[in-house]
Amino acid sequence: MEFTNAQMTYVLFGIFAVILIIASTIGSILKFKAGYAPAPVIDNLNARINAWWVMLLVLGVAISLGKIAFVILFALISLFALREFISLLPTRRGDYLPLLIAFYFVIPYQYYLVYIDWYGLYSIFIPLYVFLLIPIATLKAEDTTRFLERSSKIQWGLMISVFCISHVPALLNLKLPGFEGEKIWLAIWLIMVVQASDVLQYVCGKLFGKHKVAPILSPSKTVEGLIGGIALATALGVAMSWLTPFSYLQAACIGFIVCIFGFFGGLVMSAIKRDRGVKDWGQLIQGHGGMLDRIDSICFSAPIFFHILRYWWS
Repeated sequence: MEFTNAQMTYVLFGIFAVILIIASTIGSILKFKAGYAPAPVIDNLNARINAWWVMLLVLGVAISLGKIAFVILFALISLFALREFISLLPTRRGDYLPLLIAFYFVIPYQYYLVYIDWYGLYSIFIPLYVFLLIPIATLKAEDTTRFLERSSKIQWGLMISVFCISHVPALLNLKLPGFEGEKIWLAIWLIMVVQASDVLQYVCGKLFGKHKVAPILSPSKTVEGLIGGIALATALGVAMSWLTPFSYLQAACIGFIVCIFGFFGGLVMSAIKRDRGVKDWGQLIQGHGGMLDRIDSICFSAPIFFHILRYWWS
């Protein structure tokens, strides 16, 4: 029996749901065995599994509704992420206008450009035009106190939370000769591989970790966890290579690359949190931080993955 691409997408989500059911069952058993004793590792693992359930449900709904819903979903993700980024850093009255521009003009326009597939503009809109617009807008209040820091903060937030993340729905616009699958599969492959790398790094680190990678930036990350997590996530990428135009070797190489960038993305965002003296970006996901805590790896890996496909497969 042969499935259509749409049916294969539903089968794929069914497989992920079964995996999560198994993971949730294991997590519940471990928590039951722990009883009333404190079990932060098990609690953290269960929180990650619950976050995956939410992510799977939201992605499934957006995909079933079509491209517009998928683009709107990531626009909302960017909105929450930018809000967390800005709220964590100090602002002044003079930042009011540039923040209005960032939230009510830049986010919707960037995703509109992605939706209509105007690559020539959405690829430079934030890095070039908004880069120039934000400090100009900041001039209105004539407040020179920490002018460079304030402008840079908004520009950084837009680059990380909006520009980088917008490359996920932009994958749906790629024209890949010889690839007969759904473009949404490319986004699924990226999200699953990078997010799996995060979880597997945590699990491998707790099981085998002895040597810290960056004890100040992220005390929970270990060399053993990093190697094990990236190796297993890369293997997952190879197993899921049928979702992409990649051969097994290509899937392994690209999976490794996006996992590495995802890892460094997490470290960079951790460095910012440590600078601000906080553990999490927010409390959007109860018990497991904010939006940026969940997508920090995607922020750095999405543009890399997009341009690998665009320049080598288009």
